[in-house]
Amino acid sequence: MIWLQLFILLAMILIGSQQKGIALGLWGIVGVFIFVTFFGMRPADPPGDIMLIILCVVTLSATLEAAGGLNYLVSIAEKIIRRNPKRITIIAPIVSFVLCLFAGTSHVIYSLLPIIADVSAKNRIRPERPLSASVIACHAALTGSPMAACTAALAAILAYPGAAADIMMVCIPSCFIGSVAAALVMMRWGKDLDADQEFLEKMKDPEFAAAIDELSHPATPDAAATKNAKRAVIIFAATILLIVLSGTFPQIIPSTAEGDPGFHVNADGTLKMVTVIETIALTAAAFMMLLTKTSPAKIVKASLFSSMGSALISVFGVVWMAATFMNANKQTISDSLGVITAQYPWTFAIAIFVMGVLMFSQGATTKAMMPLGLALGLPAASLIAMFPAVNSFFLIPGYPTLLAAINMDKTGTTKVGKFVINHSFVVPGIVATIVSILTGFLIANFVVN
Repeated sequence: MIWLQLFILLAMILIGSQQKGIALGLWGIVGVFIFVTFFGMRPADPPGDIMLIILCVVTLSATLEAAGGLNYLVSIAEKIIRRNPKRITIIAPIVSFVLCLFAGTSHVIYSLLPIIADVSAKNRIRPERPLSASVIACHAALTGSPMAACTAALAAILAYPGAAADIMMVCIPSCFIGSVAAALVMMRWGKDLDADQEFLEKMKDPEFAAAIDELSHPATPDAAATKNAKRAVIIFAATILLIVLSGTFPQIIPSTAEGDPGFHVNADGTLKMVTVIETIALTAAAFMMLLTKTSPAKIVKASLFSSMGSALISVFGVVWMAATFMNANKQTISDSLGVITAQYPWTFAIAIFVMGVLMFSQGATTKAMMPLGLALGLPAASLIAMFPAVNSFFLIPGYPTLLAAINMDKTGTTKVGKFVINHSFVVPGIVATIVSILTGFLIANFVVN
């Protein structure tokens, strides 16, 4: 029976992944309906905590975008990339990592991709190299970012004082090292453009050559808009600092009266980290809106705010379905994986990786797999070290950041191969994931008690 249920689970995920957008969440709800109606399963609790984190953090990021703060950050990143054109395969992934670590979302890289493609092509550096490494770096940056929903979800699952700080101290350096390792591998990947016969043939077309070599000039921002943008970035930076301090020093978090544990409060009266992130993020959004004179209507129209609905539905459906399946078959799954993980704990990272490929969501994969890891008796240090495995959705080239990078490369070097999975992002993605996990285990030995 479990195999039939697993088949239904995977079928719903695959159908939703093919249709993209909110389809993943809608088909997840269909899976819940089938499990409850035909198999008599008890529905698990919906992932309310991670949904609220997405709602609050994305609202703050959308306010930053509406106030011009994201464009200001991207302009800084653009200057750094354009000043180091010959080292773009290393510089671009590092800049992408830092930008996404700060913003808490990988979608800010859309503004950088055309710059990376433009600079690399003009300097006859194969665009596939910096584009693929940068996309992988922007995903890796979220597993450890204090503003990312997946990081907050893991901290809530581990649920011990200082969990958020441990995740950041382990995963930020390990994922950074993994991203740099991927960039180093890509530096010699493929032929240089001057030796690529396909590119040289295209350059014989005057229109194509003009499009490649045409000089692009960044727009000069308005002084008043820049002032508001800087103000928004300062508020955003202060918000990140306050969240990091709250995760590092739990004693500064306000306490309430002791009583029964609730959605937002622990039994001892302390606020959960999820609650801290939600209240700080929305408070910061309110002050940012006020001090930068940004209208609420502009925030609602921001691209990040628009993408939030899709993220909420996707996480709601697929995590609810996966949790319902896991809860109904917890004993069977624990018995099957328990022996292997007891002898070889690192093998659980493979299970996380596989689920990440299917779920197309770091937060959903975290919420579905990490509680199972705890149930199998894996220590927090190991689960934190394995955390970068949730970034495995690069394997199937359907995620928007991958597709955007492919579309931005006028030279055609960034592409999907004949067998689909042999695309430009496989090598840097696998290198970054393996190096990040190995480095994470090493760092966790010294950081996590």
